[in-house]
Amino acid sequence: MNVPFPLVDGPPALLQERTAGIAVLTLNRPEQRNSLNEAMLVGLSECLAAIAQDHTVRAVVIAANGSVFCAGHDLRELSAHRSDADGGRNYFREIMARCSAMMQALIALPQPTIAAVQGTATAAGCQLVASCDLAVTSAAARFCTPGVDIGLFCSTPMVALSRNVAPKHAMEMLLTGEMISAERAERIGLVNRVVQPGTERDEAVALARRIGSKSALTVKTGKQAFYRQREMRLEDAYAYASQVMVDNMMARDAAEGIGSFIEKRAPRWEDR
Repeated sequence: MNVPFPLVDGPPALLQERTAGIAVLTLNRPEQRNSLNEAMLVGLSECLAAIAQDHTVRAVVIAANGSVFCAGHDLRELSAHRSDADGGRNYFREIMARCSAMMQALIALPQPTIAAVQGTATAAGCQLVASCDLAVTSAAARFCTPGVDIGLFCSTPMVALSRNVAPKHAMEMLLTGEMISAERAERIGLVNRVVQPGTERDEAVALARRIGSKSALTVKTGKQAFYRQREMRLEDAYAYASQVMVDNMMARDAAEGIGSFIEKRAPRWEDR
């Protein structure tokens, strides 16, 4: 069952569900197009911090209620601080730092994360999809970084977007602000697969379960190594990855996995 994350009075901004080792975090501000207000950012950050320490969680799915996956930052909440003594500068700085930290927490999380995108993902919502390790999207979903249309370039979404798709595709999205289809998002590498509308959450959970059936230690090792080596020079990346392989070979699960393969039996993971 869905369990509300206690943040503020009224409907919870975020829901949690735990089932068979999979954590499903559901954005729950459908009337506000699931925009990332303070409550949502706090909820996501605290949930991710707790999940990182929870060895019973083997994968995370991020989904949303309503017709929109996420419309980015809550512009009304941001604009309300224009009347602050500093014109809102300190508040804007705090919100951007908090959002950036949450996006980085997705990358740093030991468990893999999968976005289940049922509808439009724009600006920081597109950033959220790009920050997840994998993404399963409805054929009805759309994606864009439209900040340029309102005089606010999508600079922080750019960081995640440019690490997912080729530079010219990223620049086109950032400079035009135009919406792209789920099919094009798949072609340029923003999402992994496009499925029939209404099945994206089930497909994402099924994918999470397949990954969750592997050794958690191996998945954690591989995820961390993937992101670290990507920022290195080729020679440094190979040196680093080689050391990771050596360390991984010394793990109990590697010995068990190789032994089970040779003996033609199912492995018995201990996550160590």
